[in-house]
Amino acid sequence: MKKVLVSGIGGFVGSRIMCQLSDRFDLIAFPKGMLARANEKEVIQFIEKNHPDVIIHTAAVSDIGYSARHPEESHKANVLLPVWIAKGARETGAKLLAFSSDQVYSGINKEEPFDENAVLSPSNLYGCQKLESEGKVISVLQSAVMLRATWMYDFPGYGLPIRGNLLLNLLNAAMHTEELSFSEYDYRGITYVRQVVELLVPAMQLPGGVYNFGSENKLNMYDTAIDFKNALGLKLSLKKDEDSTFRNLAMSCEKIRKFGIDFDNTQDGIRRCVRDYGLSVFIPG
Repeated sequence: MKKVLVSGIGGFVGSRIMCQLSDRFDLIAFPKGMLARANEKEVIQFIEKNHPDVIIHTAAVSDIGYSARHPEESHKANVLLPVWIAKGARETGAKLLAFSSDQVYSGINKEEPFDENAVLSPSNLYGCQKLESEGKVISVLQSAVMLRATWMYDFPGYGLPIRGNLLLNLLNAAMHTEELSFSEYDYRGITYVRQVVELLVPAMQLPGGVYNFGSENKLNMYDTAIDFKNALGLKLSLKKDEDSTFRNLAMSCEKIRKFGIDFDNTQDGIRRCVRDYGLSVFIPG
């Protein structure tokens, strides 16, 4: 059984890895709070001591606003730490999968979905740091797999951490009879997190490089929200945000599809989620 070291197990993705893959791998984790205070030597020594076959790095300061307000903390978490982990993987021969973000595509005025060869100039600090970490990690470890993830979602439950996501926002609005607004000029993929975790298993066999890793989506966010509302069976008022500007974070996943890794599109993903939880529709209350 392969030994897999996971970072960020208190977070949205890392916690689900520990739950969902526990019967297929010998899962271990960095001690709680260690990565926030550790230096490079301590991180590498921990990896050498445990000698994993695979490292899945999910830990990050991913809140865009918080990252901008705390640039030094964010730089350590989003740039330095992935590089240190890459060095540890290099020393032990571990396969490294590290999460990046669709935010690397922010700030580009393009209507088509992005592939991995797009010329990038992220418009926020978080996206800039993720792009910087991609280059630095691969320069340390050419076999590293950098996964550009989309916005993810899941139902609350199983005692796992939950955070603001499209599904949760819609459920909360329906329960509190609130109206939500979405832009018809905003494009991005939205991905069911449990499919992300499942597809990490074949991703362990990928050659080194950068990959878009999530659901494709041809709909704008207003139409996506309507589709989620219908899939969930919610009674909810949605309106168009008339003051919004154009933004495109939508990704093409053709590259990873060639390796047999095929995500549901955003519309099929929400229906998979509903089926997984044994619901025909979800009615809050």
